[in-house]
Amino acid sequence: MSARTTATKQKLFDAALKLVGERGAASVTVDEIAAEAGVAKGTIYYNFASKDALVEALLRHGVEILATRLRSAEDSLENLVDEMLGFWAEYPAFGQLLVSELWRTPGQWHGTLSLLRDDIVSIVKGQMKRLSDEGRLPAGVEVGTASAALFGTLLVIALDWQVFQPERSREQVRESVMLLVRGLHS
Repeated sequence: MSARTTATKQKLFDAALKLVGERGAASVTVDEIAAEAGVAKGTIYYNFASKDALVEALLRHGVEILATRLRSAEDSLENLVDEMLGFWAEYPAFGQLLVSELWRTPGQWHGTLSLLRDDIVSIVKGQMKRLSDEGRLPAGVEVGTASAALFGTLLVIALDWQVFQPERSREQVRESVMLLVRGLHS
């Protein structure tokens, strides 16, 4: 892929993400995405077969960025939490899109989102498996459930942070999450 094509696709992703994050995928038109990106409508159809194909590619692109960051932070749970919070802070509209489309029943991108969710959860699962092998997960807690719970918790906490508590720092949010993960001791 040429640098120009990559730059154009990124411009389209940025425009689509902004608009979809504000209003949801269903209420955004190709014309609006093109106008926001500063390109002709045909540019979208040249790069993507449809608005739906653009949104699906956007979902894949965002999850690929998140997965890359999480893979680089697999050395500790705290680093994994920090990278995920950092991603959601940098791409809050992507978090909104992901949440809205993950729980839509039946969602238009359900199949794609299931695969993408599984990619992310499998990275978290690796860290949870290490904790389990070290005897650090409470008895009876299944690795798969703990992995999905941590992913979901971080996604919701990050959205809550961005929308309702933007004055809090990433470090404050991370520390609160880590206190929950470590458990409260009396």
